[in-house]
Amino acid sequence: MSLLSHIDDKGHVRMVDITDKNHTIRTAVANGLVSMNPATFELIQSKNVKKGNVLETARIAGIMAAKKTQELIPMCHPINITNVKVDFFPNKKTSSIKINAKVQTTGQTGVEMEALTAVSVAALTIYDMCKSYDKKIVVSDIYLLKKTGGKSGSFSKE
Repeated sequence: MSLLSHIDDKGHVRMVDITDKNHTIRTAVANGLVSMNPATFELIQSKNVKKGNVLETARIAGIMAAKKTQELIPMCHPINITNVKVDFFPNKKTSSIKINAKVQTTGQTGVEMEALTAVSVAALTIYDMCKSYDKKIVVSDIYLLKKTGGKSGSFSKE
């Protein structure tokens, strides 16, 4: 028997069988950070980026990404997501924007990957919309902040 959940007894990759898992309310929250030069930060805040409203576009991208995680990450189960919320917390002192994504479902498996994917794609959208202004934008610190529900229970990084 393999000790790895995505490997069967013959060493073949497989999707984890969640058939017998209970349906529970599951929530995951992830964070990430996008740092940039002060001029780029100001363009975003004043909504003067030529490509449009950066944060609202990134919010839509994050929500869409959470819903498509199963298509991006091998072996992720299709999940009936019941809620996705993507928020931004600009910090003028550091010319950075913290991204927070919360994903919820009532199902048999967690939504950690969906929350992390939402943050990642929202961050990449900010980068894409602003790269012509600032080649030194840094996407960093993407991590699971907390999760609830399921067999393994709750987790909090804090």
